[in-house]
Amino acid sequence: MSSYPRLVNTVLDATDARALAEFYRQLLNLNYRPGDEGTDDADWLVLVTAEGQRILAFQKTETLHRTTWPSPDVPMQMHLCFQVDEPADLDVQRGRAEALGATLLLHRTDEPDEPLYVLADPAGHPFCLYTHPNGSHD
Repeated sequence: MSSYPRLVNTVLDATDARALAEFYRQLLNLNYRPGDEGTDDADWLVLVTAEGQRILAFQKTETLHRTTWPSPDVPMQMHLCFQVDEPADLDVQRGRAEALGATLLLHRTDEPDEPLYVLADPAGHPFCLYTHPNGSHD
């Protein structure tokens, strides 16, 4: 075998692909892939780093059932994890996420080894913001 598949990006479904892409664009300081900047009713959008590396894509869907996590009625199925390098910035980043439209699902900031918040993005997809107080960046 000459090569292996490689992950190009992670795709999130949303009833409003533009709104969800904009949430993550601002939260993670990303850019739209050239050509994806303008159309509000787009059904597929891609966010990239300043260097052009694809990070997240968004696909329009007609319906989306929000997870009920931690209740098992509608499971989480997948979630994104974002590490905050500076422990002092964890609450700042939670505040930024909420100001952009996220809602808090769980807070476990009293965990000494890995304080974290679990939030839901505006479409209901859970994601974690966490840090390592001891300075390790796993």
